[in-house]
Amino acid sequence: MSIKVESISKNYGEQKALDKVSFEVKSGEIVGFLGPNGAGKSTMMKILTCFIPQTSGSAFVCGHDISEESIDVRKCIGYLAEHNPLYAEMYVKEYLEFIGGLHPDKIAKKELSSRIKQMIEITGLEVEQKKKIGSLSKGYRQRVGLAQALIHDPKVLILDEPTTGLDPNQLTEIRSLIRKVGKEKTVMLSTHIMQEVEAICDRVIIINKGEIVADETIQDIQKTKGNQQIITVEFDKGISKELLLAITGVVAVTNSKENTWHISSDSANDLRPELFQFAIQNKLSVLTMQKEEQRLEDVFKQLTKKT
Repeated sequence: MSIKVESISKNYGEQKALDKVSFEVKSGEIVGFLGPNGAGKSTMMKILTCFIPQTSGSAFVCGHDISEESIDVRKCIGYLAEHNPLYAEMYVKEYLEFIGGLHPDKIAKKELSSRIKQMIEITGLEVEQKKKIGSLSKGYRQRVGLAQALIHDPKVLILDEPTTGLDPNQLTEIRSLIRKVGKEKTVMLSTHIMQEVEAICDRVIIINKGEIVADETIQDIQKTKGNQQIITVEFDKGISKELLLAITGVVAVTNSKENTWHISSDSANDLRPELFQFAIQNKLSVLTMQKEEQRLEDVFKQLTKKT
């Protein structure tokens, strides 16, 4: 087990940022750690990387206790913080030499140059390696951040909002890079971009108000946690919206084009048999009918909505 968290709590005075959070991440998994702003995501990541202490509970990274073996924990973690703190006045290659020099037990001095070259190639920094970090675009600064997180070949990568502020091309490139390194390492990343989680992650953990509200594979969470279904149906002729809204369980109806309706239901039961009966009763022919998959974004909204 790469990461094991047992009843971690973090209090800031009277405020509970985390409340008895427990989860595990297996070796080789890419896990999305999701939640609204203020849910406790960054706090959990800072605890796991030994930046801040927990109030209570325990956690282990690569078998090392974060409270008793913080140096060993740091050695096996690569961390990209949310705001990616870099030395803007340093050149890319110079900065990676500096970071690599902080890991003498992981990178021999004679191997540092080849390791830097490898990181520059992996992260696509070849054309920018002789520039000052302060002159780089946001996308290339994120690449530098990933290079420093990877340079000591950690077993675990913890990435806090790694693609924030990137343009669509940069997003694709950074996601591809994360997938690539995720084949060999355990990756835990936080993001607000649901499509990113669906594209990259094996599993998702959703946290809300300091508590875990879901911990499943993406496919399972869409099936078990989603409590809304959307059916798209096309009839052979027109029908009033009010008649569709009168069907038991239907909560919303929209008309995208002539005789085609998107029908939302809060029922756990499949609405399609009832729609066929509705068509028979109203002398309609069903030309097409499709049940849409519950999107991760919809499930996220349901699980983290304000009460």
